[in-house]
This record gives sequence, structure tokens and C-alpha cells, in this order.
Amino acid sequence: MHLDVLDLRNFYYRTNLGRVAQRAIRDQVVALWPEAKGQTVAGFGFAVPLLRPFLPDARRVVGLMPGQQGVMPWPAGKPNVTALVEETAWPLPDGLVDKLMLLHGLETSENPSAVLEEASRVLGPGGRMLVIVPNRSGLWARRDKTPFGFGRPYTPGQLDAQLRNHGFEPQHSGAALFAPPSERRFWLRSAAMWERAGQRASAYYAGGVLIVEATKRVYRPTGSVVKDTMARPLRVLEGLPAPGAEPA
Repeated sequence: MHLDVLDLRNFYYRTNLGRVAQRAIRDQVVALWPEAKGQTVAGFGFAVPLLRPFLPDARRVVGLMPGQQGVMPWPAGKPNVTALVEETAWPLPDGLVDKLMLLHGLETSENPSAVLEEASRVLGPGGRMLVIVPNRSGLWARRDKTPFGFGRPYTPGQLDAQLRNHGFEPQHSGAALFAPPSERRFWLRSAAMWERAGQRASAYYAGGVLIVEATKRVYRPTGSVVKDTMARPLRVLEGLPAPGAEPA
């Protein structure tokens, strides 16, 4: 079940805990993708908090928000780049996207396989995708006062297997949100310290969210090649009379 866009907006833009979460995840995105000059960058779900660093240099930035969630205009004070879409039918041509992010789009979908099929369709050759989902063993998935407490949390193995089953090859695995999901002042002020410590200690398992970068596998054509003519035709019938001819 997708969350309501107003609840997501209020969490990320109007609460201190949401701003901490936004900054922690976005720092990891920028570390993996420091630039996207001249590229098309898209986000599905509620990925707009992660798209802002790419607005100045990207050729095109698109925020795709599923109909069950709702849509809001973004970014504030600039031309809108968001669109309301069917979660299994995105209004983008095949192979258009160079970089794609999924945040609150996979774990809340009723048809995650179809979402990944659409992601594969819109990604171009060499395109990359970041999937950000709640970590099943993390604290954030256990608290429903944040968006990460809804939907299906994943283990690292489950996420890797689902991506591989849909033609993606995981390239990098990490995590974010190492501080507890608490609004107490101590945890909010020390969140940056916890993020640094978590990245050094056990980035793959201990964070509140898993972050996996994957590429789309491109297969070479398979099957038998059929030729118009045979290079060495069979000669076993040579010397036999043609049908209807008189024997010599």
C-alpha cells in the first residue's frame, strides 16, 4: 500500500527527523552519483528529496509518483518536474533514462515485479538504478511513525535476488540511517556522527535502509542462425534419375 503524498511531504520537509533522514540518504546517493551532466535522471515513488542535487546539470529530471500515492508539484519556486503515473505504466519512452532512483516505490507497491519491469524498460544501455528500501533488521522498519515502517522490508539477500530475477546486476550495496528513529534532541544532533560510524563499521547490515546500485543486464542474441543456403549441400542423391525420367 502506497503512502499518501501529503504524509510523505510532511515527514521529509516539515519534521526534524525527516530532514535528518533526507540528508543521510541523499549523502549516500551523491557519493555514488556525484554528477549527471547531460543525463536524464528519474525517480519513482517519493524520490524527489534525492533529485535536487541533479537539477542544475542534468539534461532532464523527472519525478514519477504513483496514482495510489498522489502527486505534488516539485521543486518549489521552479518549473514542475513531477507527474502522476500508473505504477506499472510509466509515460517514458524505452531506454530514455540514464539514472533511476526508487524510494518508497518498491516496498509499498502491490506489484513490485511490474515496477522492476518498467524500470528495466525505461533504463537505457549503461543505465544505473538505485533502490532504497527499509532494512528488515533495522530499527526504522519497526517504527510506523516514519515512512520506513510501512510496506515490505527487505534483507540484503532478498533485495539482491529480486533484482537479479528481473534482469538487474547489483553493483554496490550500502545502507543509511544508523541513528535510531527518535525525535529526541540528542539523537537528532548526533545523527551525522552515527552515520559516519555506521558507514565504517557495518554499512550493509546495520542501517535503517538498504541502498543497492544495479545495472541492467543486456544479453546478446541467442538461438540458432538460419542461413538461406547451405555451404556444403548433401550429395547422397547425386546420380539418381530425376522424378519421371526414364532410366538410362
